[in-house]
Amino acid sequence: MNPADTSTIAALRGRLVARRWFFGDCGVGLAGIAAGALAARESSAAARAPAPLAVKEPHHAPRAKRVIYMFQAGAPSHLELYDWKPALAARDGTLPPASLLEGYRAAFINPNSALLGPKWPFRPYGTSGMEMSELVPHIGGIADDICLVRSMQTDAVNHAPAQILMNTGSQQFGRPSFGAWTLYGLGSEAEDLPGFVVLTSAKGTSGGASNYGSGFLPTAYGGIPLRGSGDPVLYLSNPRGVDRETQRASLDTLHRLNDLSLSRFGDPQTAARIQAYELAYRLQQSAPELMNLADEPKQTLARYGIADPNQPGYARNCLLARRLLERGVRFVQLFHEAWDQHGNLKNGVRQNCLDTEQASAALVSDLKERGLLDDTIVIWGGEFGRTPMVQGGNDGRDHHNRAFSLWLAGGGLRAGHVHGRTDDFGFNVVENPVHVHDLHATLLHLLGFDHLRLTYRSQGRDYRLTDVHGTLVNGILA
Repeated sequence: MNPADTSTIAALRGRLVARRWFFGDCGVGLAGIAAGALAARESSAAARAPAPLAVKEPHHAPRAKRVIYMFQAGAPSHLELYDWKPALAARDGTLPPASLLEGYRAAFINPNSALLGPKWPFRPYGTSGMEMSELVPHIGGIADDICLVRSMQTDAVNHAPAQILMNTGSQQFGRPSFGAWTLYGLGSEAEDLPGFVVLTSAKGTSGGASNYGSGFLPTAYGGIPLRGSGDPVLYLSNPRGVDRETQRASLDTLHRLNDLSLSRFGDPQTAARIQAYELAYRLQQSAPELMNLADEPKQTLARYGIADPNQPGYARNCLLARRLLERGVRFVQLFHEAWDQHGNLKNGVRQNCLDTEQASAALVSDLKERGLLDDTIVIWGGEFGRTPMVQGGNDGRDHHNRAFSLWLAGGGLRAGHVHGRTDDFGFNVVENPVHVHDLHATLLHLLGFDHLRLTYRSQGRDYRLTDVHGTLVNGILA
């Protein structure tokens, strides 16, 4: 082989090696180039995208545009409050019929325990004649404004999974909450407050932050807890030596750095972080003003049952919920975990009603008088019901997921109406069952969404609040 041929072969081999290195070994082959171009396009789109909480249009004209969810964690007894069973009262102390317990597994008691009659009598309320317990006279006073569902059903029988299912549509951790889905779909009208606010009293919740978290949605859509005393949000106040001018300058610098990161990588978490920093700055002014009830008339405080406006508690949280809605907050959730009466049923339910019943009713009436109820959904209820069989000697009830009650009021809901029916013992639903997924589908419909279309892609799959279930409950719609 002559020298010319050798040099030609060497040149060709050099080009071949360089080409193979370029397409394969250097990490910027065709796939890398395509990925880079796609990332650049997504980054550009992210930089142009609106803020996470910008107001958005739903799928159809909504009947309501905001939500207050008074979650009575621990599971109130429907048999003491909303589902009168004279047959159960008549058979107090006797064994349940064998046919009733066929295939039934209780959570913590022997299913063959004796029946326990209701601890309080019921009476009709309002022009609708809605039968409810004598323990709820204030809620009885709004009977013609509420829709009482006596045929709720759920899958879980323990508190944490049942609460998470009720709030996220799944018993598994990590799914977005109903409030987060609402904020994701509608955005927020609040400029100086979070779009989704959480207020707690009593023991909080067994399900923890999963009940109001954002799951796989961007963190901007998760619920923000406000504390009842001290700073509404931890570390809201500036440390000594930092005034608002210094803080603003620091935030501006941080904002520029985050903007550079957002424009380069398009990470939605960066957009959420920018939103969080700016919101925290505005919260320093808006949150203390929100939590200060000094401007509320004495008759309003008395209406809610608030003796001391500075004392944290459920009644104060109900009034704060109204104030939050007036400031554009989209979703407010109250958690009050005190309803788990495995024993001491009579005293426990009575005390819970003293703590919550007046304020719950006052909130609905207050919203109505201010013209806010027409386009607000109000929900009152827990994660499941209680058994008609006794637990804890002769004064307790176990968890019961086959039938329970909750009530709703407001935009697009049928007022003065009782939906569904249970059997003579309040054990099984016998008419118009409403599963948790059906309730979620219906609430989203009232907010302007087709629950089948409100989705978010995560890990290669489109998820929704109702998972693969859910049917509209037309019977509760106005």
